[in-house]
Amino acid sequence: MQYEFDFAVFIGRFQPFHAGHLQVVRTGLEKAERLILLIGSAWQARNPRNPWTHQEREQMVRACLTESENQRLLCLPLMDVPYNDEAWVRNVQATVAGMVTAHHATPHRPARIALIGHRKDHTGFYLNLFPQWSAVGVDNVRQISATPIRERYFSAAPETLLPSLVDTDVLPSAVASYLTGFASDAGAYQHIRDEIAFVRKYRDAWSSAPYAPTFVTVDGVVVQSGHVLLVERRASPGKGLWALPGGFVDGSERLLDACLRELREETRLKVPAPVLKGSIRRQEVYDDPYRSARGRTITHAFYMELEPNASLPKVKGGDDARQARWVPLGELTPERLFEDHYFIIQDILGLI
Repeated sequence: MQYEFDFAVFIGRFQPFHAGHLQVVRTGLEKAERLILLIGSAWQARNPRNPWTHQEREQMVRACLTESENQRLLCLPLMDVPYNDEAWVRNVQATVAGMVTAHHATPHRPARIALIGHRKDHTGFYLNLFPQWSAVGVDNVRQISATPIRERYFSAAPETLLPSLVDTDVLPSAVASYLTGFASDAGAYQHIRDEIAFVRKYRDAWSSAPYAPTFVTVDGVVVQSGHVLLVERRASPGKGLWALPGGFVDGSERLLDACLRELREETRLKVPAPVLKGSIRRQEVYDDPYRSARGRTITHAFYMELEPNASLPKVKGGDDARQARWVPLGELTPERLFEDHYFIIQDILGLI
């Protein structure tokens, strides 16, 4: 069979994979010999916006395809880089190049590559970032969106909701079956339900405000001898995840004063304030609109580099932190870190 392209590239989060996504996948398989599916927001801790791992989402996709279609499907995880679009684009280019090198059958001829997708909203900005590839647009199926599906699934009774979504051609039946099984996992499913319930209650408390509130927080990125100071969160959201010590700014505080206060309260770090102030190497603002499930939250991060020492200062969890500890930078993994804190550390330390 002659295909228009050698490779079609489809980038998405698929949280969850729905009928609109399936139409794009089938169009890609019709037009290209192979479809490269880049599953975004990979290696994140489970949260209300990203409740399924990239492996789980790949299972949803493959369950909807035939054996021959699956043989032509290449699924790879794609990590977010929220504060560096160029690094994200580079990762996409490198991943696709690797797949082309491994699977292009006629190396003497340049591979014909097309980016496939639909421009449903601001999340489709990436379609403009790869002018070296052809573009294939696919109409959005009845404006189906994963967000309301996800919110209903974790709020309503899945045994009632999922059949109705299949009957209305919103979800493929194979995905509904997968989600039925996922709901029976009391641990992961209940964790997301609890997080969503907390967020809903949190937002309801601000529902009478004349405008949607914007919250201001601070985070301390304290580094010594290749270790960063983290705390384990005691409560929702992100209960049990590791985070930068920080919190909300009081109305009478300056940003740096708030950061130093949170450091004392959450870690009991016994380094004098003048030393901490003198150790500041960088200050940055992190404002990704989706960085917090609680609502629009802009954080100011302070990078403090303490003098190297063979022994790290003693720390102890306090206030909202169950525990505090120094973590080697080489052991940081995004799956265990709260919200975008992994990316804040990577950015402010220049590790990206």
